Amino acid sequence: MSRTTPAPANRSRRRAERRARADYTGGVYGSMLAASVVVGAGSLGSFPRAEMVVLLLLTGVVFWIAHVHAQLFGARLAQQAPDRRLVMHVCRDEWPIVKAAVPPAAAVAVSPLLGLDVRGALWLALCVAVVGQVGWSVAAARRAGASPRLVAVTATVNLLLGLLIIAVKIVLKH
Repeated sequence: MSRTTPAPANRSRRRAERRARADYTGGVYGSMLAASVVVGAGSLGSFPRAEMVVLLLLTGVVFWIAHVHAQLFGARLAQQAPDRRLVMHVCRDEWPIVKAAVPPAAAVAVSPLLGLDVRGALWLALCVAVVGQVGWSVAAARRAGASPRLVAVTATVNLLLGLLIIAVKIVLKH
């Protein structure tokens, strides 16, 4: 007679295993993407905040779809034909790209409550995206069991990349 794990404990164990092997690359990438969207859109002039919120979220979704497609029909197709389980797995793994667009979009959405004009909203969204980028990279390093020194290095590298994006915004004078 085999011993089975009760359903709730089994689900909890599966969730813990999924968290343990989580890949935050999409979150770092999505944050950099959101920061780039803010810089690029800001160079086009004034626009309603709602457009920026939609642009950030839709860009995240489009890039998520692109990454899912690339995973399923690029690298994985040669190994196995995609089935429903694999598609769901890849969709879930790439979801941080979309999640990373939410905080900058939320920053734009709440910016009027903070008394910010559109320019201030863009700067707030850009700063939130850079903080997210650093946060995702730190989470990834910690989850991977990196030493405190390596966590600091990845945070620093991602902060420098974020500052580079901010420098581009300054050079574009907006």
